[in-house]
Amino acid sequence: MSVPKYSVIIPVYNRPDEVRELLESLANQSRQDFEVIIVEDGSEISSEAVADEFSKRLAIRYYSKANGGPGPARNFGFAHAKGQYFVIFDSDCILPPGYFEAVDQTLVTEQLDAWGGPDRGHEKFTIVQRAMAYTMSSVLTTGGIRGGKRRIGWFQPRSFNMGISREVYEKTGGFNFDRFAEDIEFSIRMKKAGFRTGLIVDAFVFHKRRATFGQFFKQVFNFGKGRAMIARVHPEEVKLAHYFPALFLIGTLALPILYFAGGMLFQVGVGLFSLYLFLIFVDSLRVNRHLGVAILSIPSALLQLWGYGIGFLVEKFRQKTGK
Repeated sequence: MSVPKYSVIIPVYNRPDEVRELLESLANQSRQDFEVIIVEDGSEISSEAVADEFSKRLAIRYYSKANGGPGPARNFGFAHAKGQYFVIFDSDCILPPGYFEAVDQTLVTEQLDAWGGPDRGHEKFTIVQRAMAYTMSSVLTTGGIRGGKRRIGWFQPRSFNMGISREVYEKTGGFNFDRFAEDIEFSIRMKKAGFRTGLIVDAFVFHKRRATFGQFFKQVFNFGKGRAMIARVHPEEVKLAHYFPALFLIGTLALPILYFAGGMLFQVGVGLFSLYLFLIFVDSLRVNRHLGVAILSIPSALLQLWGYGIGFLVEKFRQKTGK
């Protein structure tokens, strides 16, 4: 194989079964002008045998390193990549067959230095996973914070589905944070360096995220924590919208106080709270066309906003107190 156009970099930690599904979707791409680099980040359960399974179907290289977090693992992959563009996926993603074709078509018409794409819930995922996928991408929750079309501000590529040119890596040095909002921080530095980022709507992935609501809560807690870390190093990039989950959390906690205080404020608060959850339900039903997913989108949205808000406030408190 000559120099590939794309180098696909997949950091993995103890998820060989997910890697197998991702590699299968890569092997079924309509365009095959890419190499695959798997970076095992100190896993106890290796994915090397899975990589070997696909060695005849994909131009694939496997590396293992001591655990350092997803940011350093991706930088390790960048340093070993041969392609013109570096494409990052989380190990729990599955690609539709036309992913690289969609990217190719956009790069011909738009001069993007970096891009990201949406995430969706696959019909074969559990209804819990589909509900989580909906709330993570919905403009009614924190999905709107990513920016882009019909979103807030400029688009910030996220590392579950991100592509950058080789020049971006060479001029920025890749990721600075080890984990927690490392992709947001990287996107901000891309913007400050003058690179053009954009959303490629048709370059979507099916993203499993987590299997249970408990795992999901832990994940979004870390997302909130990461956003507060961003506020410390890039304060100008944290807007009022980024405080929404924390404000939603405070508002939820205030409802019992308003109940005992009496008056109209409690009724207004409950009304707004109920209306918001009803909108989540209706929109999820519209998007997913599945009653179970729509119902589970309500607790998913609550856990997402509460977890993000708690993580944000905890990290803010830690920064204030130095603890």
